[in-house]
Amino acid sequence: MSQVLRKQLTVRNKLGIHARVASKIVQTSNQFQSSIRIIKNSREADAKSMLDIMALSCPRGTLIEISAEGEDSIEAIAALTVLFDD
Repeated sequence: MSQVLRKQLTVRNKLGIHARVASKIVQTSNQFQSSIRIIKNSREADAKSMLDIMALSCPRGTLIEISAEGEDSIEAIAALTVLFDD
């Protein structure tokens, strides 16, 4: 049985989520089998898709939510939290 986890995070990077950050999110997300989504307001992006992430347009200070569903969802949320905290 897979679990769905959600966590709210704030974009701290001074340039927001730009191409290099989006690339790191995709690389990190692709390490997991879980389905991972990034939610900003009512818009969602597949965290394994660079184009989806870039389309969200998340400047510094943006509150986002990460959702992970799957057997390794706990690990996925933890890894992305570390990435956003750096």
